Amino acid sequence: MSEKTEAFRAAYEAFLGRYAGYDAAAIDALRADGYERLDRREHVYLDYTGAGLYAASQVEQHRELLLDGIFGNPHSHNPSAVAATHLVEAAREAVFAYFNASPEEYEVIFTANASGALKLVGESYPFTPESCYLVSYDNHNSVNGIREFARRKGAKVTYVPVRNPDLRLDAELIERGLACAEPGSDNLFAYPAQSNFSGVQHPLAWIAEAQSRGWDVLLDVAAFVPTNRLDLSVVKPDFVPVSFYKMFGYPTGAGALIAKREKLGKLKRPWFAGGTITLASVQGDGWYHLAAGATGFEDGTVDFLGLPAVTIGLEHLSAIGIDAVHERVSALAGWLLEQMTSMRHSNGAPMVQIFGPETMDRRGATIAFYLLDPTGTPYDVYGVEREAGAQGISVRTGCFCNPGDGEVAHNITREEMAECFETPEVPVTLQHCQSIIQDATGKAPNTIRISLGLASNYADAHSFTTFAETFRDRVR
Repeated sequence: MSEKTEAFRAAYEAFLGRYAGYDAAAIDALRADGYERLDRREHVYLDYTGAGLYAASQVEQHRELLLDGIFGNPHSHNPSAVAATHLVEAAREAVFAYFNASPEEYEVIFTANASGALKLVGESYPFTPESCYLVSYDNHNSVNGIREFARRKGAKVTYVPVRNPDLRLDAELIERGLACAEPGSDNLFAYPAQSNFSGVQHPLAWIAEAQSRGWDVLLDVAAFVPTNRLDLSVVKPDFVPVSFYKMFGYPTGAGALIAKREKLGKLKRPWFAGGTITLASVQGDGWYHLAAGATGFEDGTVDFLGLPAVTIGLEHLSAIGIDAVHERVSALAGWLLEQMTSMRHSNGAPMVQIFGPETMDRRGATIAFYLLDPTGTPYDVYGVEREAGAQGISVRTGCFCNPGDGEVAHNITREEMAECFETPEVPVTLQHCQSIIQDATGKAPNTIRISLGLASNYADAHSFTTFAETFRDRVR
């Protein structure tokens, strides 16, 4: 046995001794059964917040269903259409069951992804000049984008900042923001259950608090539900956007808006499409009847051949057990945070800067960070990504479509951002903007992110720390 192998085994045994919830036997069996390609190809996948990974069994089961069936456009009553309708409704029922959402209280609307679900809410929400849109700095751009619908209807838009170093939302400022609601007006509060940038998990108790003050609540769960349980019989947001590929990898073109029935009724769609109406006429101006419930929001023909893969994926995740996934990734992320925060150059300078909490207190398994040189200057993140890729390690760099967290994490001011927007007729890319700011201020407004998911194991985490150690004392 080589010295390197002995060292790995010793480190692994020490890890198992500290993290009993990891369940090594279960993850070993899972990797061997459905994700063996990771080890066969010697690939370390650390981008689960970007996209989950699918098991071989999901693809095989879906393939068998498609090859055996005859499925036509569900907007009909012929046998192939009826068969397709059964598949669509089975997927809808699977979503209700997985999230423990009562069909009496919620509707499941299929969309292309979470962004499509958010656009449905934004374009249809009855904002008025008396309305408020309360949104956190820590949000995906698809949530930020709703502000454009709000502003066009004259609503007030208020952002609640996060605070360094943990990048948590200020509860006192949330309280102030909620005071914006006027009696009788329609107001929307949007925030993520878990940050896709820092991994911070924000209090779900804010949902009921906001609702008690007259707010509708949009809870973005895209980064939360892949490794955490969301029980909609316990916490009851009004609008819940979901991307299924982030949960179990496949299919990539299916998402959903899970919406309370009573709140769905207040949404006013700006148009209608095939499938969303029961009847329309071209001879009468404005003659159409919007279909009730979810049907009125599912534009055109839903992905009736892809949706069975949602049912299969939810069954797969249920069989593994979301609580088991949560325990495993929490153990791995906790170990990673300990290792990364303890890394030092020979001069004693830290090798890693974490953006967000440095412990697993109220956070998920997404870690944003810099690798630092002995002077405390960040190594070029794109260079780090390239080196990791050359070793078969998938990490992510950028702002992760979450500019609010990125601006606070890197201490970028409004004035420093302004130059990126002063000439709107000239498209400015993210990298161009980062260069503008870095040249002007010396700040490096870019980040590295690793994230863990259902098939992650200790070897993945160990491989990453071994890679990070290669930067010790490295001269630029």
